[in-house]
Amino acid sequence: MKSIKCVVIGDGAVGKTSLLISYTTGTFPRDYVPTVFDNYTTTISLSNSSLSNSTPSLKSHPHSLESLQLFKLNLWDTAGQEEYDRLRPLSYPQTDIFLICFSVAESNSFKNVTEKWLPELKTNSNIENSEIFKKSGKYPILLVGTKSDLRDDTVEQKKLHLNDSDFVSQQVIDKFVKDNLFMGYVETSAATQTGVREVFETAVRFVASDMEKPSTKNVQDYINDKKSSPTSNINNNSVMTSKPSSSAPQVNKSNQKTSAAKATTSNKKPSKFTTNTIAVTDKSSKKSKKKSKCVIF
Repeated sequence: MKSIKCVVIGDGAVGKTSLLISYTTGTFPRDYVPTVFDNYTTTISLSNSSLSNSTPSLKSHPHSLESLQLFKLNLWDTAGQEEYDRLRPLSYPQTDIFLICFSVAESNSFKNVTEKWLPELKTNSNIENSEIFKKSGKYPILLVGTKSDLRDDTVEQKKLHLNDSDFVSQQVIDKFVKDNLFMGYVETSAATQTGVREVFETAVRFVASDMEKPSTKNVQDYINDKKSSPTSNINNNSVMTSKPSSSAPQVNKSNQKTSAAKATTSNKKPSKFTTNTIAVTDKSSKKSKKKSKCVIF
């Protein structure tokens, strides 16, 4: 199983930990507890057809088999506060992809992507020497806009208006991602689960597409066997569409540890480094009513 290291950074209180807990447990932590460092390990499965457009594929039907790849996704949650500026870069070595998070309702957190977080990565990580950058000319960075549900919140709208501020616009975000050589942008809400799963599946696809291309031998053999069968209804032009993603992964409860419980206890001190192992399956759940924004360049 291939292992992928994903480090999540961004200003404090923009929702980094909420995003991770919402993804790994399907629940939203209501209380804010500042993070020092947390580490989560999940297993995510993606179809070969979703990883490569050139992969031979089959049209989905009850008897077809789609080859899946499993990835061990190591998620590193970091502290955004200034007092941890010297400690935080210790988590950067050997990272495959970074998620830089900002709140769409806080323009300063978006401003700091340029003024703090990108310069910090250029100084303390190998993004400019990464294989992804060498091959694609883009940094192994996915920009993540959090708290997207606030865009429709009238109270938040009035609050921003009183402060002579506004939400970060999609046009500004798209231009920023393109100009700064990021791999893409996903907008999400941990509170409503909108776009949560898309964040991590998109990150894995970016890294996986740069790894060794998946073997298509088994799929092609299956096609050839079916073509030679008298009852076969599969031809060379068959196309398989990838299975829809669920908005919230299911979790093996026996493997859960204390990260979610810790996040709901408001009077506790910032957590020390912990490790949580969580198994994520590929079963579908109810889809979010709102579509997530995902822009790939």
